[in-house]
Amino acid sequence: MTNRLPALFLGHGSPMTVISDVPERAAWVALGAALPRPKAILVVSAHWQTQGKTHVITGAQPRTIHDFRGFPDELFAVQYPAPGSDELVARIEALLGADRVERDDSWGFDHGSWGVILPMYPAADIPMVQISLDRSLEADAHIALGCALAPLRDEGVLIVGSGNVIHNLALWRQYAGTRPEWAVDFQTRINAAVTAGDHAALTRFGADDQAAAAAINSAEHYLPLLYIAGARLPGDDVGIFNDTISGALSMTSYVIGDTAPLAAIA
Repeated sequence: MTNRLPALFLGHGSPMTVISDVPERAAWVALGAALPRPKAILVVSAHWQTQGKTHVITGAQPRTIHDFRGFPDELFAVQYPAPGSDELVARIEALLGADRVERDDSWGFDHGSWGVILPMYPAADIPMVQISLDRSLEADAHIALGCALAPLRDEGVLIVGSGNVIHNLALWRQYAGTRPEWAVDFQTRINAAVTAGDHAALTRFGADDQAAAAAINSAEHYLPLLYIAGARLPGDDVGIFNDTISGALSMTSYVIGDTAPLAAIA
């Protein structure tokens, strides 16, 4: 237990967060300094979706992907040249099953991964691997993958889910600068479900659940949370930070495991 790393879900929001002086970025910086140094990092990003298998990035130094548009040149200039890890790729295959995994050197580190890891570990000297969201799976299957990956936490691997509990760009302009009732309702429910380890409350939403329909929308930003919920192990605590809502976007983040590092966040 003493060497077990926590699992993190980080609400990443706009790509601008990584180069902006905002409280959320400051929290990532403080958390990176307070956590035990990982042997490697595994990121589940909202921004890589596949069908049929979980893809895993391979290569000695995966490229930095700027998977956005309309942002300043400063953001497009960001590079995160972290090394890959053949060892971690092989371990992921062993845990998930080689028939469920596809090695992939065509992708790289998208802003869902480098956008949160760069503030935590700016030296880019920790091996990192990113896996995709297999959109052919039901929600419970994503939790099961998180459960299968949980042993990595005892092997020096920091597991990070990067997305947003609430993410609906179609409603962004309509609700900008407000805290809509549906968002507060959904956020409160999910915080309670993560804390309680209630997987059913995280994955099963009624057809008339308008708050869930608005918050999750296309779901890719919500699904990384399920991996972190699945990676919870007996005795783990849950800490919540960056628990903010701005219109149709929340930055809420979680530490699963030893929550002592949260004391470093002002």
